[in-house]
Amino acid sequence: MKKIVNTEKAPKPIGPYNQATMANNTLYVSGQIPMNPVNNELVKGDVKEQTRMVMENIKAILREGGLDFTHVVKCSIFISDMKDFPLINEVYGKYFPEDSPARETVQVAGLPMGVDVEISCIAVI
Repeated sequence: MKKIVNTEKAPKPIGPYNQATMANNTLYVSGQIPMNPVNNELVKGDVKEQTRMVMENIKAILREGGLDFTHVVKCSIFISDMKDFPLINEVYGKYFPEDSPARETVQVAGLPMGVDVEISCIAVI
């Protein structure tokens, strides 16, 4: 059984997708970019501030699905420059103080709306 999960506390999708989809006991969270859900504007700060906004958006979506970061089993991080890897890790790690999920981090040629970081995740009840 599939259920669409959306919340006003995270940015509206910028394309033909939903914030997340629950299938059985698994929540698939779409890639989140550093967009403020209050004003739908991109966070203009450094990559640490951008990452914090991404993680807060993911937190809001997880909550809407009845979950939190302890349920996350896999993350995918896409960044525009691998030199930002340690700065992103610094912020990301605060959301997973123990038992971090599986993950990959990939440098890409471009991200939606020219942002520096996008993160998606999979969470299981």
